[in-house]
Amino acid sequence: MFHHTRGRVAMAAVAVTAAAGLLTSCGYGASADDAPVDQTVGGSGAKLSADTVKIGYFPNLTHGTALVGLQDGFFQKELGSTRIKSQFFNAGPAEIEALNAGSIDIGWIGPNSAINSYAKSHGTSLRIIGGAASGGVKLVVNPAKVRSLDDLRGKKIATPQLGGTQDVALLNYLAGKGYKVDPASGAGDVSVVRTENKVAPEAYKSGSIDGAWVPEPTASRLVTLGAKVLLDEKTLWPGGKFVTTNIIVSQKFLAAHPDVVEAVLRGSLAANAFIKADPEKAKADANLRIKADTGKALPPEILDPAWRSIDFIDDPLASTLQAGADHAVAAGLLKKPDLAGIVDLTLLNKVLTAAGRPAAADAGLGVR
Repeated sequence: MFHHTRGRVAMAAVAVTAAAGLLTSCGYGASADDAPVDQTVGGSGAKLSADTVKIGYFPNLTHGTALVGLQDGFFQKELGSTRIKSQFFNAGPAEIEALNAGSIDIGWIGPNSAINSYAKSHGTSLRIIGGAASGGVKLVVNPAKVRSLDDLRGKKIATPQLGGTQDVALLNYLAGKGYKVDPASGAGDVSVVRTENKVAPEAYKSGSIDGAWVPEPTASRLVTLGAKVLLDEKTLWPGGKFVTTNIIVSQKFLAAHPDVVEAVLRGSLAANAFIKADPEKAKADANLRIKADTGKALPPEILDPAWRSIDFIDDPLASTLQAGADHAVAAGLLKKPDLAGIVDLTLLNKVLTAAGRPAAADAGLGVR
């Protein structure tokens, strides 16, 4: 089987990087122009080595672990009286900039932005310390124009941005089908049209795109407009698993406050356990956080199918991280990066072992 990538890579050190913008998906109803908003809360109990931990995330369903962890207090319970300062973002570069500046310490983010930051910093900026989400990416099309996967020639298919996660995914898939597409311009046998997620619904309604390879909840939003799901990306990956969202930490904060990082990871595992145990309540709570952050909750016809398509996980799926990077290199959108050391699962595996669960693998990308 052709195992296409989720394109988990931002394009490090190539000319198209600036144009890419490297957004991870914006939450439905959230503008990429919105200024980040922060909130500070505190709990009771023993304080850890830091007075405050600054957490970044997106008001987006693929960041459901962070949404539920914050909304339902799973992080605060583990942190005791160490306060949480949370801040949401609508674009990967903004969150990475905040991490590098020390404005946040730990973040939930798509793998493309993490790889780009690590490569550009020559391995000094961050570590991936845990997983959060897999799946939730689909190719949806106008059924009147695209009837099958063999009917893509001459069609206009959108991705959120040049060189980003879904862009590399689509380019890699098309190459595997024998279609020729120029990666920079998107011109070729299939036209790859870079269209922000918030713009994609209007573009679809106007007929300027025939479909889109997009994350949730944009895919389900397009379905409400009459689009059909032609392909779920998880069918292209071994075991249906590929990384969508990971947890990152600045190397400086990890070195100074490993107890705080471990506490956040315990909270992340607790949030994911709650999501699995009571998915309906967790879904509603995640939507409450989205509404609080963006002013607009997701309607059920979008929320329900989108939530079902995402797997919330603790394993960062490091092997698919490497596969995504390899596919981006093959597409000509990434100079081959040295990803050794981007993953540090020491604390995650400590927490997993304490919970009686098997350790996660770093796929050779761990700290040496």
